[in-house]
Amino acid sequence: MVERWYRNGIIYSADVSTFQDSDGDGVGDLPGLASRLNYLSRLGVDTVWLNPLHPSPRRDGGYDVVDHYGVDPRFGTLGDFADLLHQADERGIRIMIDLVLNHTSDRHPWFRSACADRDSPYRDWYVWSDAEPADRWDGAVFPGSEDATWTYQEEAGRWYRHRFYSWEPDLNTDHPAVRDEFCKIMGFWLRLGVAGFRVDATPFVIESRSAPPEPDYELLGGMHRVVSWRSRDAVLLAEANVETERLLDYFGDADGEASRMMMLFAFRLNQAMMLALARHDATPIRDVLATLPSLPKEGQWATFLRNHDEVDLSALTPEEREDVFREFGPEPDMRVYERGIRRRMASMLCGDRRRIELAYSLLLSMPGTPVIRYGDEIGMGEDLALPERDSVRTPMQWTDTRNAGFSTAPPERLIAPVIADGPYRHQLVNVLDQRRDPDSLLTWFERILHTRRECEEIGVGDHEVVDVGERDVLAHIARGEHGVVLFVHNFGERDLRLQVPPLPGEAHRPLSVAADGEYPEDIDLLSLEVRGRGYRWLRLNHTPWD
Repeated sequence: MVERWYRNGIIYSADVSTFQDSDGDGVGDLPGLASRLNYLSRLGVDTVWLNPLHPSPRRDGGYDVVDHYGVDPRFGTLGDFADLLHQADERGIRIMIDLVLNHTSDRHPWFRSACADRDSPYRDWYVWSDAEPADRWDGAVFPGSEDATWTYQEEAGRWYRHRFYSWEPDLNTDHPAVRDEFCKIMGFWLRLGVAGFRVDATPFVIESRSAPPEPDYELLGGMHRVVSWRSRDAVLLAEANVETERLLDYFGDADGEASRMMMLFAFRLNQAMMLALARHDATPIRDVLATLPSLPKEGQWATFLRNHDEVDLSALTPEEREDVFREFGPEPDMRVYERGIRRRMASMLCGDRRRIELAYSLLLSMPGTPVIRYGDEIGMGEDLALPERDSVRTPMQWTDTRNAGFSTAPPERLIAPVIADGPYRHQLVNVLDQRRDPDSLLTWFERILHTRRECEEIGVGDHEVVDVGERDVLAHIARGEHGVVLFVHNFGERDLRLQVPPLPGEAHRPLSVAADGEYPEDIDLLSLEVRGRGYRWLRLNHTPWD
């Protein structure tokens, strides 16, 4: 049986609005993104996940949607989107899009109708209360920025619920007509040819609007059935930062196969990696890998270091969270929502090339499918002068020229300012300069991503931690149908010589696949060298060259 494509893929997360402007209006667009597909193909990604591209006031990065069936005119037309799909397909690249179902913008025609007319068919599409709810101040997703979860609507004369911002009223996902609409939305985009959806805020989507608010997993099952019937191999990727014991509920299990979501972001693993990098201690990752549940067939983790939101540390203990804050977000303006960090990975690691390589080598070796945020491949930084999560949503830095090659518009017309000051300014960090440098971070990313795709054991195999007796070191193997690969990552600063216990698959001399630098050609697993902040990928069984 051929493995599902996403199990050995590499996903690149991009925002159309900040990637490439083709017409000089200061806003990235679909033709601009299409013009950069060759770059993405060379980089080694096979799937591009686009943040919301629908019409929106963009008070929340496009997640405040006003039309789920359209493309924001600033980005182009549906024709431009169809052309993007065609050009991507020509290069073997799939396109995924965000699916925002928990809420709409308060400017959405559905909500406007619901507010204006008590008899509107859309009245029951939202969640209302005649009296001020007792839980008005409970459950805010963005504490410090939006503390209420209910707001009074004058025209309707009622309170409406919003788990996110007050301009994003929650849809009543218990309502059959709303569920039917979800199916139509998915069917529409699948018909155009998208490869799947990243389901935004999945726990809130399935949170029953009645009391008590129990999860309604059947809604996920219904979405899975739509995708399965409408597309041969499309995927549903859930954003679900939930307790470990609830993770399998999101995958579902029908005769051993995932029957709800096919993929989940591995938030627990992400937070363990951040803690390990902060403490220079591999223990948190070993602990999480030991507790990750076995997934049903076709189920997969989506692994990441940074995404388009904050680094969410909510599942860590207060002591652990403080250790990560101290290392990666020491200043108050680097933190957000009391739980997260609003910086990019390169700046959190102080631009230290060895630490950056170690972090991404670690990510790429973890069980699952890696997700890379645009700009991470060149070491982009953030703009802390921008509010909340917008700090990490700045234009892609293509060149050292005006506007970083993102747009020909006057700087004041850009959708967001390019980074023009500090060590991560576009004059110092950009694609053009790194393309010319064989030792650049971009060149390293190209090599490691292509190497990752050649190691199918990572995405589809079984992972097992190997005890080498050093807290600083994570050693683990990925065992697949055709091979075994050993990964060693040293979080400490000391050079070490490790004694790796006997492992399956040592039929031939180990072959070096990737490393932080040159090591002796003869590899002895009983005396394996690894430098401080170094990494090694070793294939244990392979066909000898001679």
